[in-house]
Amino acid sequence: MENIKTYLNEVWQEMLYKVTWPTWEELQHSAFIVSVASLLIALCVFLMDFVFGAQPENPIFKGLLGILYDFFT
Repeated sequence: MENIKTYLNEVWQEMLYKVTWPTWEELQHSAFIVSVASLLIALCVFLMDFVFGAQPENPIFKGLLGILYDFFT
């Protein structure tokens, strides 16, 4: 039991005095960068799905290649 108490005390001390926490401005900046990167990745995935056809069996969303295939066949 003494080992657990020592461990928790050391964790508490480290969290208070050794960990560098970001400022509010740094946190907002990082959140903005993550949001923009997530939107760009989502846009890339959407474009790949649109070009290659996410659901080729669906007549509404065949993708650009599916539409071209139907046009030329």
